[in-house]
Amino acid sequence: MSSKRASSKNDTTALSDQLALKTAARNRIKGRLLRALVQFGASVTAAALLIIVVYILIMGVPHISLDLFALPYNSINVSLMPALINTLLMTALSLGISVPLGLGSAIYLVEYTQRGNRLVSIIRVTAETLTGIPSIVYGLFGMLFFVTALKWRISLLAGAFTLAIMILPIIMRTAEEALKAVPDSYRAGSFSLGAGRLRTVFRVLLPAAIPGILAGIILGIGRIFGESAALIYTAGTVADLPSTVFDSTRTLIVHMYVLASEGLHVDKTYATAVVLLIFVVLINTLSALLARRITKGSTNA
Repeated sequence: MSSKRASSKNDTTALSDQLALKTAARNRIKGRLLRALVQFGASVTAAALLIIVVYILIMGVPHISLDLFALPYNSINVSLMPALINTLLMTALSLGISVPLGLGSAIYLVEYTQRGNRLVSIIRVTAETLTGIPSIVYGLFGMLFFVTALKWRISLLAGAFTLAIMILPIIMRTAEEALKAVPDSYRAGSFSLGAGRLRTVFRVLLPAAIPGILAGIILGIGRIFGESAALIYTAGTVADLPSTVFDSTRTLIVHMYVLASEGLHVDKTYATAVVLLIFVVLINTLSALLARRITKGSTNA
């Protein structure tokens, strides 16, 4: 009797081992399949990006000349320099408006509200919804509110406020996630040393969250550099340097759109695209270096 029980127990053990081996084999196959799909997707994305960059360089580099960087714009040289300066001004104004608001909102949501607060969830859903709104809707809103209602006219200021509203959800959400990723031990250590909440935020949490915050700012800069529809309705297409913030301007991407739509200087359009690409890569590189230096400085401190 005992031998029969032992044999049945051995059979059950062997069967369970076989099932475990089959399950492990299936999991390995699924893991390899998922890894292959991820690698395929990454390869396709990298190849598409490489093709676009190479195409822009091939079409644009031969047409880059000194006339393209002349300060005055005319129909002969179609200089991009005024549009480049306007782009930098637009970026500075938009970030000057959106970064303090987005960072302050993220600090409030993470550090000054209770976790699970209903208001926090509503704000997060609203921010994610605003991120998915098409840019043309922002342009129409900016035209109706800033240009018409506030009588700012089609100007640099109207375009900057419109772009600030567009990138505000991105900066707020990325800053919020960066602050949430900071370990609670940082907060506990700061409080145990007698630091207040505000001092803890600015001296401990923000330096630790700088890489994530800069990532959101970089995304915002990328959207500013690549935005055209909203700026056509709010900032205009005047290819000249503004004397005041209430003058119409033209950014690089709008400059490219105008040249391409006219069809007279398509080669200069590709050259402008090369310059825009170089500036985006340069800004991303400088931001990464700055984040690394700040992180090292806070770690050493």
